[in-house]
Amino acid sequence: MASEAASAFTVPTIGQTIADFSSGQRFWNGFQKFTASAWHDWGMLDPTNPLMLALLWLTLAGVLIALALRTFRRDQREYRRFKRFRTTKRRQLMLRRWLVISFVLFGGMAVVVLLASGRSAAPLLAEVQSWPWVSWLLAALGAQPAITSGVIIGLIVGIVALTIIGVIAVRKEGDDIMSVGDIQSILPRNRQELGLGALLSINAGVVEELLFRLALPALLFATTGNAIVAIVGSLLLFGIMHSYQGVTGIVVTTIIGAIFMALYILSGSIVVAIIAHMVLDLRSLVVIPMAVSRVHLIDGRLNPLAFTPKHAPDVAPVAPAAPVAPSETATETSQN
Repeated sequence: MASEAASAFTVPTIGQTIADFSSGQRFWNGFQKFTASAWHDWGMLDPTNPLMLALLWLTLAGVLIALALRTFRRDQREYRRFKRFRTTKRRQLMLRRWLVISFVLFGGMAVVVLLASGRSAAPLLAEVQSWPWVSWLLAALGAQPAITSGVIIGLIVGIVALTIIGVIAVRKEGDDIMSVGDIQSILPRNRQELGLGALLSINAGVVEELLFRLALPALLFATTGNAIVAIVGSLLLFGIMHSYQGVTGIVVTTIIGAIFMALYILSGSIVVAIIAHMVLDLRSLVVIPMAVSRVHLIDGRLNPLAFTPKHAPDVAPVAPAAPVAPSETATETSQN
C-alpha cells in the first residue's frame, strides 16, 4: 500500500510546470472558482419573479443614488482640497481614508449587489460571448485556459516594456512624461506615500472590478434584460466615477474599463480583469514614481513637506474617487 501511494504521488518537473503555465491549465483550475457561474448561488433575487424584480430595481436605484452623491457632492470638492495639501502627514491621512472608504464603499456595494443579482452574472456573460464577433474572437484565440495565461503574460510584458521605454526616454531627454487627466496630486511623494499607493492599487483592482465588471453589469442585466445596456451602462458609470480627473480622465478611464471588460469576457474570469487593473495602477502609482522621481529614497518622516514629482505617468491610475478629506486648519490654509 505504501509503495502504491508513493508511486501515485509524483512531484511535477520544471518542464511540466512550465507546460502547465504555458497551457494555462493550472491557472484555469484556480480561476474556475471565480467565473461568472460561481456567483450564481450568491444571487438571492430571481428577476423572473415580479416582486423580486421590483426589489432589484430598488437596489439599482440605491446604488445609482449612492454613486451620484459620492461623485458629484463630495469627490470633486474634496479632491480640490487634497491638491492644496503641502505636508505629507495630511496627504498620508487622506490616502489612508481613501483606502478605507474605497474598500468599505465599493467593496461593500459589490457584495450587496452580488447578493441581490449574482445569479444574472452567468447568463449575461453567456449572452455576450454568443455575440457573433465575440464568439468569432473566442474561436480565433482558442481554448480559454490558453487565453487566460496568454492575456496575463502578454499584459504584464507589455506594461513592463512600455514602462521601461518611457523611463529611458525621460532620463535620456529630460522631458516630462505626458499625464492623462488631473492625476499629478495623487502621485506618491515619498517612501511612506509609495506604500499607500501600492495598497490603493491592489484595493482598487479588487473592489472596482468586482463592482463595475461583475456586480453592476449583473444588476443592470437583471433589471433591464438587455446585455448592451448592462455592459455600456457599467462602463459609463466607471468613467463618471473618475470625474475628479477632468473630462480627459473620464474618457481615458472609460476606455481602460472597456479593456478590462473585454479581458473578463474573453477569459470568463473576473480574476484576469483584477490582475490587469492591479498591474496598471501599480505601474502608475508605484513603478514610475520610483523609476522616474526616485520617491522611494525620500523618507517622509525626515521631509515633512511633500513636493510635486517632476514627472507623471503617461497612463492615469484608475483608483476610486477622492476620499473625504479632513478639515484643514487655518494655519495650513494661510500657507497655501
